[in-house]
Amino acid sequence: MTSSGGATGIGRHFEKGKKKKKIPPRRRRRRRQRRLRPELSARRGASGRARSAGQAPSRATAMAGAGGGGCPAGGNDFQWCFSQVKGAVDEDVAEADIISTVEFNYSGDLLATGDKGGRVVIFQREQENKSRPHSRGEYNVYSTFQSHEPEFDYLKSLEIEEKINKIRWLPQQNAAHFLLSTNDKTIKLWKISERDKRAEGYNLKDEDGRLRDPFRITALRVPILKPMDLMVEASPRRIFANAHMYHISSISVNSDHETYLSADDLRINLWHLEITDRSFNIVDIKPANMEELTEVITAAAFHPHQCNVFVYSSSKGTIWLCDMRSSALCDRHSKFFEEPEDPSSRSFFSEIISFISDVKFSHSGRYMMTRDYLSVKVWDLNMENRPVETHQVHEYLRSKLCSLYENDCIFDKFECCWNGSDSAIMTGSYNNFFRMFDRNTRRDVTLEASRENSKPRASLKPRKVCTGGKRKKDEISVDSLDFNKKILHTAWHPVENIIAVAATNNLYIFQDKIN
Repeated sequence: MTSSGGATGIGRHFEKGKKKKKIPPRRRRRRRQRRLRPELSARRGASGRARSAGQAPSRATAMAGAGGGGCPAGGNDFQWCFSQVKGAVDEDVAEADIISTVEFNYSGDLLATGDKGGRVVIFQREQENKSRPHSRGEYNVYSTFQSHEPEFDYLKSLEIEEKINKIRWLPQQNAAHFLLSTNDKTIKLWKISERDKRAEGYNLKDEDGRLRDPFRITALRVPILKPMDLMVEASPRRIFANAHMYHISSISVNSDHETYLSADDLRINLWHLEITDRSFNIVDIKPANMEELTEVITAAAFHPHQCNVFVYSSSKGTIWLCDMRSSALCDRHSKFFEEPEDPSSRSFFSEIISFISDVKFSHSGRYMMTRDYLSVKVWDLNMENRPVETHQVHEYLRSKLCSLYENDCIFDKFECCWNGSDSAIMTGSYNNFFRMFDRNTRRDVTLEASRENSKPRASLKPRKVCTGGKRKKDEISVDSLDFNKKILHTAWHPVENIIAVAATNNLYIFQDKIN
């Protein structure tokens, strides 16, 4: 190595006309470290900039995409803030007003909720105000209709509740929107369309709708369209009934947009959206002797991209992945997902808390997520023996399982959802708490849906539960949790950081706070 400027680098010890100066080993090490410091600092700075720019070659960062990324814990990227709340403030909540399902459509512009009274309420996102570019469009009521009515099965002497169990949107093909809604027995396909014009000038009827005498018609008129106030109509296009002996727990639209599945406790049926009088039974776990029944189907879902693949979960905490190309009746699974149980931790409640209440594929189709009573697990479809991630939702309730069993809260069925980039997941808990887990940073946060924090753009403060010992100022004791306030149903906007949380009869909408 040479230097043109004189004594730099090693060349400083070989100046012309001078002998080599002998340097002690300790001083040589110090000089070598001093020379390397700028290079190491530059490397650290470059690697830090690459990580901040999302260029780190890790699996988690590679999964984070546009729309819905960031830190759900409200860290350096953004914070969650209050946006809206829908519903009455009454202390005495009617049973029919309790929200039973929440679902965004594929674009996120529509948000549908179903309640125990059989009603479906659809909210539409308003267009952003150009005069206020930083304001976000709010969701306002778009349409309300009665989807199901209470019925009575005279053959079995059973009442069929009108409660909406699930709502699933179909991809939009034209100006109208279509959705599937189901109660315990009947699935309905609804068309939601707009009408802002009406026809006038009929020949055979008057303007008030009464028929005219044909013999008094002396001239023919051509009907014309006149503008009218916008009216949103919801009409049932198909009714799929009489195919399930047990309560329907899940419906899932296939990626071919032509078929969907419906699952009850023991069977899964495949339907075509245009055919209502027959369906195909693709899974049947009913034993010949019902006394030998050991488990039931709890949830089912189609793969988001492969129309022949679906999964279903059981009350024992197992998940089956089936391929409809193998046989007409998928009684043999292609893959079987189960986490081995630790014998030392087995208890009376082990089978109850392993009950899978929800299963969801990631948007990419590479992973799936399951929710049991105490945790959320993320599975890689290529690894069956154990989940790749396990997130504890409310582990502090493990010591309270006996009291939760007595008040039946241990049988609550919590749902879970992904954000748009599959980098974060969300699920509910008690005391109107809901949990978020960032899969990239491994951070988690507990937030609360409460009217006390319902000021516009008010940031949500993380909540902490104290399990024992001295309680801090901002913590809440596990003994003070209200188990009547529970968040079972949540939904995440498919593109943006907007979430909908159902708390009893109220629907809370939160969004990320952008400065």
